[in-house]
Amino acid sequence: MENRFNLVDEPWIPVADVGRVSLTQLFGDPDYRSLGGNPIQKIALMKLLLAIAQAAITPTDEWEWRELGPLGLSRACLAYLDRWRDRFFLYGDKPFLQMPAIAKARILNYGALLPEISTGNATILNHAQIERPLDDADRALLLVVLMGFALGGKKTDNRVVLTPEYQGKTNDKGKPSTGKPGPAVAHMGLLHNFLLAETVLESIWINLFSEELIQGSSQFPGGCGTAPWERTPEGEDCAIARELKRSLMGRLVPLCRFCLLTDDGMHYSEGIAQPGYKDGFIDPTTAIDTSGKEPKALWTNPERRPWRELTALLGFFKQQNTQGFNCTQIRMGIERVPEIGGNFSIWSGGLRVSSNAGEQYASGSDDFVESQVWLQSKQVGEWWFNQLELEMNALDELGKMLFGRVNSYFKEQLVDGKEMASMATHLFWQLCERDFQALIGCCEQSDQNRAQRHQLRLRFADYVNKAYDRYCPRETARQLDAWAKCRPNLGKYLKQEE
Repeated sequence: MENRFNLVDEPWIPVADVGRVSLTQLFGDPDYRSLGGNPIQKIALMKLLLAIAQAAITPTDEWEWRELGPLGLSRACLAYLDRWRDRFFLYGDKPFLQMPAIAKARILNYGALLPEISTGNATILNHAQIERPLDDADRALLLVVLMGFALGGKKTDNRVVLTPEYQGKTNDKGKPSTGKPGPAVAHMGLLHNFLLAETVLESIWINLFSEELIQGSSQFPGGCGTAPWERTPEGEDCAIARELKRSLMGRLVPLCRFCLLTDDGMHYSEGIAQPGYKDGFIDPTTAIDTSGKEPKALWTNPERRPWRELTALLGFFKQQNTQGFNCTQIRMGIERVPEIGGNFSIWSGGLRVSSNAGEQYASGSDDFVESQVWLQSKQVGEWWFNQLELEMNALDELGKMLFGRVNSYFKEQLVDGKEMASMATHLFWQLCERDFQALIGCCEQSDQNRAQRHQLRLRFADYVNKAYDRYCPRETARQLDAWAKCRPNLGKYLKQEE
C-alpha cells in the first residue's frame, strides 16, 4: 500500500472544544486545554504523547526538566516529528505501530474491537452501540488504544506466531491460546491517573520522566528504551520485544497486539506479553499497594467514582514508602507542583470490564469512568491532606449509615432491602460529587474554611435525608412507623469542629 495518512500532518487526535488535530498542531499550539474522547482514549493518547516526548528529549535530571519547560519541550517534539515523519504513516511499507508480517491472521471488523459496540447476537440498547464505518482518523485512534487496552479473549488469531518456537500463544494442549488482556486493563480494568495542568502541553511536560527518575525506579531496568516506531519488533519475543518489556517506552506503548489495518477491518493477533503488576512491573499511571503478601490494585469501579479514591492516591503524604497505594505518576507530579504554580488537577479514569472463561467484555454495570479534581499548588500539604482525609472518612461513615438505615427500614416490613439500600447510597454519592470540589478548596487551616466545611456538612447531611426519603416511602401507617424508627441520626456528624 502507498504511504498515506501521516499522523504528523493529518488531524486525528480529539481535543476538547477544538475537534481533531494533528501531532504537529498539538505540539505546536500551547493553548489546547485538554484531550477529548472517552477515558481509555485519553489515557492511550496521553501515553503516546509522552512516548514521543521521551523519545524527543528525556531530561537528565530535575534541573534540566525545569529548564526545558513546556516551550522547550514543544520545540524538541516538533523537531523530532519532522525527523521521523516517514515512520508515522498509517498505511505503507512501514505502517505506524503495525506488523505487516501478521497479514496471515484473520481479519476482524473494527466494531468487534470496540468494547462499547454490540456485535454478533449481543443486544443493542441504544444508537451508540451500533457499529459504524471508521475513517482513517478513527482507525488511528483505535490502533493506539489497542496497544494497551485490548480486551482478552478469542478474537486474537494466535495461530500466527512471528518468533520461531515462541510458546506464549499456545495453551497446554498445544493449540492457539486465548488472547491475554492488555496491560492497561489487566483483570477488571485498572484505574489510571495523571496529574494535569491547564493545557495539554504543560500536562505532557509535568508527566515527563527524567533519566534520574527512570534510573531510580526498579520498574524500568532497561531505562527509557527506544520508541517502537524507530525500531519495530520482528516478533513476540525478539530482542527488541524483550527490551520493550524492560523499559519505560514499553509501558507507554506496550504493543500487546500485533495489528495490520485493511479497508475491511484489521488483522489481529496477540503481540508482546507485557508483565503485569503481580510480576513486579507496575505501570506508573496505576495505583498499587505492595505492602501485603500480594500486590493490590485500584480498579475502575462505576459504583465508586474515582474522586472518592483521592485520599488513597495522595496517601504518601503521611505513610511510609512501603505502605498504602502508590501511583508513581501522581507522586512525581506532586513533587513538581511548586514549579507549576497556579492550578493543577488529578485526573483518574478507565474502563471496567467483566470476564468469563478468559473472554473479556463490557456488560451490565461495566462502563467508562473518569473524574477530575482541581487543586491549587499552594494548598497541597500534610495539614490539608489530613483534613481532607477526615472529611472523606466522615462521608464514608454517612454512606454506610444510610445503607444500614434503609436496609433496616425494609427489614421492619419483612422485606429484603439491600438493593434499595444500595440504590439510596449510590444516589447519596451522586449528590455529594457536585460539592466535592468545594470541599477540596476549604480543607486549609483557617476559621473561614472551618465555617465553610460546616456548611458543607449541613448540605451532605441533607443529601442523606433526601436519599433516605426517596427510597423509604411513608404513605401508610406501617411505612411511617418504620420511616421514623430507622431515620438516620446525623447529630454526631453535624457537631461543629472544636
